[in-house]
Amino acid sequence: MFLSREEIEARECATLAPYAVCSGATRGRVYPEEEHPYRTAFQRDRDRIIHTTAFRRLDYKTQVFVYHEGDHYRNRLTHTIEVAQIGRSMARALGANEDLTEAICLAHDLGHPAFGHTGEVTLNQLMAQWGGFDHQRQTMRIVSALEDRYEDFPGLNLTYEVREGLVKHDTDYDVIDAVGYEPELAGALECQISNLADEIAYNAADLEDGLRSGVLDFLEVRELGIWRSVMAALGERADCRLDDKLRARVIRRLIGIEISDAINATAAALAERGISTADDVRAAAENIACFSDELHQLNRELKAFLMKSFYRHPRVMRMAYKANRVLTELFAAYVEDPRMLPREIQARMADSLEGPQRVLCDYIAGFTDRYAIEEHKRLFDPEARV
Repeated sequence: MFLSREEIEARECATLAPYAVCSGATRGRVYPEEEHPYRTAFQRDRDRIIHTTAFRRLDYKTQVFVYHEGDHYRNRLTHTIEVAQIGRSMARALGANEDLTEAICLAHDLGHPAFGHTGEVTLNQLMAQWGGFDHQRQTMRIVSALEDRYEDFPGLNLTYEVREGLVKHDTDYDVIDAVGYEPELAGALECQISNLADEIAYNAADLEDGLRSGVLDFLEVRELGIWRSVMAALGERADCRLDDKLRARVIRRLIGIEISDAINATAAALAERGISTADDVRAAAENIACFSDELHQLNRELKAFLMKSFYRHPRVMRMAYKANRVLTELFAAYVEDPRMLPREIQARMADSLEGPQRVLCDYIAGFTDRYAIEEHKRLFDPEARV
């Protein structure tokens, strides 16, 4: 059986909730294109994102631990995959558009530089005189211009809805700049779902990686309200001995609790506010997708604990210091003598209307952890091959 794009779009309209964004109702692309015979607009966006160079580079970009610190910790790519999986589950249960949600989730971290948030802070400081740096704006630069894969347009030419979802990606670690995308309105429900999926993924993953690495003290973790809640759900004592299997069970149940709570709280908010269209979602005074008040407070406690005990742990801070030094010294060396840069980058710097510093920032922001470390050795270690 062959389903045409039109038939798939009709199936969406018949099966999705009335507040979902149907692919057939997209506001379209910046550069008009002929529609695909059997893929919807959002499916094409998802596929384009997966096939980008920026997406592949996420495999060697830091989540918390740099790649050489262990093979079993999350990196930016595995985090992205987990976000997409959680987002799809939530979208399906709420009757939202899974393909749109997945596309937003898969692209949300494309603009992250090497070394995670340390890299972002470093580049923002280095670019302070020239507009700063923010990974969310960098994501939009990537999908709108920097990915050079098509003859007829720059970037990926994504639909309005995916681009809107990226600029309105709203978590504790994102800076919103939705100019040009109706900043006075909330994001579509699919966008809001991707925000919650991101939060669920990094909270659970960072807790697990922190415990696996020994950076987090289990005696402190077991005092957390969320830990006690999960252990109670498992029928275990909060202070029982932690082993690999129990840790996996806890994280698995934690993710399940978070997803179920978000689905139930969001469904209740949709009903209470009488949301019946996608425009109703956007016009709401605050995000519809949410956690219950109880879980929101438990998550706040968990995030505060992770910030203090994990992200600010001496082991993590030492690597952050090294990362800051690597990127700072690379940036300074390239500025001092641009002839060390690839000739293509030199040419872009000479021709750029945004200035050579922005081209240099784009170049460095694309580095993986591994490439940045190797490039630093090539420039500063006399015995390293250039």
